[in-house]
Amino acid sequence: MPTTYTAFTKLAEKAQADALGEALEGLEPEPTGIGVFEIEDGSGTWEVGGYFLEEPNEVELALLAAAYDAKPFVVSEVPDTDWVDKVRRELTPVEAGRFFVYGSHDADKIPEGSEPLLIEAAMAFGTGHHGTTQGCLEALDRLASAGMVGRNVADIGCGTAVLGMAAARIWPEPVIVSDIDEVAVEVAEANVRANNLSDKVTCVEAAGFGHEALAARAPYDLVFANILKQPLIDLAPDMASHLAPGGKAILSGILTRQADEVIAAYAEQGISLDRQDVIGDWVTLTLAKSE
Repeated sequence: MPTTYTAFTKLAEKAQADALGEALEGLEPEPTGIGVFEIEDGSGTWEVGGYFLEEPNEVELALLAAAYDAKPFVVSEVPDTDWVDKVRRELTPVEAGRFFVYGSHDADKIPEGSEPLLIEAAMAFGTGHHGTTQGCLEALDRLASAGMVGRNVADIGCGTAVLGMAAARIWPEPVIVSDIDEVAVEVAEANVRANNLSDKVTCVEAAGFGHEALAARAPYDLVFANILKQPLIDLAPDMASHLAPGGKAILSGILTRQADEVIAAYAEQGISLDRQDVIGDWVTLTLAKSE
């Protein structure tokens, strides 16, 4: 079976991590992909990784690690896998309140009276199997059950668009969803089409609220943001300016130990905590802007 390789290391400074990521481009064999990202555990540590079609030169990796004050690279073999087939076998449908998130291979399992949301196995990130997405769907279900009707809804950092589609399923007005990543927007658009919601869900590429279509529709009475702790904190001032008085924000992508920091950042903007719900290590926050 064909084998690919990964090489990962950790280091303490973003600038060094970025520089090391660039340096990996000069290796022979050349990596087919390079990733540099912060580890969301509050430690301030950065991880740098490369993906290779041939076994990387461990001597060169060791020299690079030493040059950039990084830990030694850990090299691993990754067997070639049909990931779509693997996901199809392993992902079972998820029920979150009234919502039923499923792949087409489970179309015969849709419960009567549920709100079905189809996410194909090839587009499985953010399907509802992760505690953050499930928590957001359950929070939406609670708000709707309490009588809320979202007339102007946005999903910032939408991934597969499952949250925006859920709102569009239960409420009559159109929804706008955005993601900073071009591929994620393409995935969102494909999922919207698969769920016959193209007339109700608009997908745009944007960082935060940074798109004219998002600005034109503000203020919002409900905004989803299922991203990560620091981007959520950075988003707080813009959230305050785009959320209507009394409007709700459903936030996730937050580890339980990070919740207080996010809550405090939003409280400073006049957006206070209504409720927090924990699934595993993750917390979902439902907040409201002051009237």
